[in-house]
Amino acid sequence: MPSHIFSAAIYGPEAQIITVETDIAHGLHCFTIVGLPDKSVDESRDRINSAVKNTGFHHPKKTNQKIIVNLAPASLRKEGSAYDLPIAISYLIASEQIAGDTGSCAFAGELALGGELRPIRGALAIASAAKKQGLRALVVPAENAAEASLVSGIAVIPARTLLDCVDYVTKGTLPPAAQEQRAPKEDAKDGDDDAIDFSHIHGQEHAKRALVIAAAGGHNILMSGPPGSGKTLLAKALVSILPELSEQEMIETTQMHSIAGELEPGFWAVRERPFRAPHHSASHIALVGGGAHASLGEVTLAHNGVLFLDEFPEFQKNVLEALRQPLEDGSITVARAYGTFSYPARFMLVATKNPCPCGYYQSTQKECSCTMANILRYQKKVSGPIADRIDMHIEVPAVEHAKLAGAALQGESEQARERIKQARALQAARFAESRITLNAHLNVRQIKKHCLLDNASEAMLSQAMATLKLSARVYHKIIKIARTIADLEQSEHIEPHHIAESLQYQARG
Repeated sequence: MPSHIFSAAIYGPEAQIITVETDIAHGLHCFTIVGLPDKSVDESRDRINSAVKNTGFHHPKKTNQKIIVNLAPASLRKEGSAYDLPIAISYLIASEQIAGDTGSCAFAGELALGGELRPIRGALAIASAAKKQGLRALVVPAENAAEASLVSGIAVIPARTLLDCVDYVTKGTLPPAAQEQRAPKEDAKDGDDDAIDFSHIHGQEHAKRALVIAAAGGHNILMSGPPGSGKTLLAKALVSILPELSEQEMIETTQMHSIAGELEPGFWAVRERPFRAPHHSASHIALVGGGAHASLGEVTLAHNGVLFLDEFPEFQKNVLEALRQPLEDGSITVARAYGTFSYPARFMLVATKNPCPCGYYQSTQKECSCTMANILRYQKKVSGPIADRIDMHIEVPAVEHAKLAGAALQGESEQARERIKQARALQAARFAESRITLNAHLNVRQIKKHCLLDNASEAMLSQAMATLKLSARVYHKIIKIARTIADLEQSEHIEPHHIAESLQYQARG
């Protein structure tokens, strides 16, 4: 009689529950795994043989039996080493070496040759899938237990060895690891003293103000200025004024990083907003995801955080154009031969660029060495549609020496972060009945509902549109930024001076 064990397969940004079926018949010995397994799953046969033998049971190679393991549904590709544990348990039950009720429990884990369990990717996604399936328990390696426990409503059983799992199946005995006191390490992460704060940046008050507005409303921003003006430093300091992740955001972010294998050893949750800074040589697939196995890209790993693209025009044109969908929709769709996946990609884009290839066009400090043709070619690398999707464009001039030598304003980031929290709280209350949470995510219909302009504000905006010949997308951007400025002032209405300041952050033709 075949045995049936539940496990899970990572499929795009989520996991799907699968059934591990094992059937044993008399005949010429073979140990076959079917159900569209990849190379790592196929290799699990040797790991399982050694782990079962070293745990004290009769292993498959020692028997004259035909063993077939089916991973159902067979149409779903199975990748990774997380199937070692469920296949081993399924074999032990099918061979009648152990007996127990596993109908409401799922298993996932990689086996070492000695029978120890090693951590896997995507434990949080597996726990979510098991809960949705109605399973009551999930057995995972002890190193993954804290991560999986972020999902409430399902018992997470941490195990260190195959024998721990056998005892749980046969006797219902909780493994020793379940009794150990977990010590979350991510709350005391090293290196916080090196974090860049707004107080470390002298001058650049205009840029700091723009970053506060961008952080309050989740707006994308492009900073332009000569080399050494502090653009990169400002971008890195942005993290110090962003509010902490909410519980839901933390779970979403942790799940993506876990699937991608990006969780740092010893840290089972992402507590800080991601700050992803890919090099300008990054490929299209590295940025948006894809490849043979539809892997996650930087835009998804930056979900709920910041995607920092330094030297923005130096990225390949097809890479920049691929940002259109995530900037517009907050998600990215990746289509491959065996499936189409939609990954979350709601991030703040922070980009920097020089005014020209040498960086000193129209500079008062150093003469530009570029020809006008090179300058125009460089500036056109960022297409109009991409520039239109960036809410705020600011100039970051070089800082005078007198300001560099001035005293720092302590607590600047803390004060800004508190104001941003209050502004975001207003937005959360305003959009309580919507799926959005920030002003940057407003669509046209929502702008008309939540961003009413008085006559004076409308007249100012209409005049600016006619004079500057701005597009409809820019028109709505101006209103969204003005709404954020009003929220920072705790103002219920958008006033003319909010529109006036918002106009300052638009690209100049």
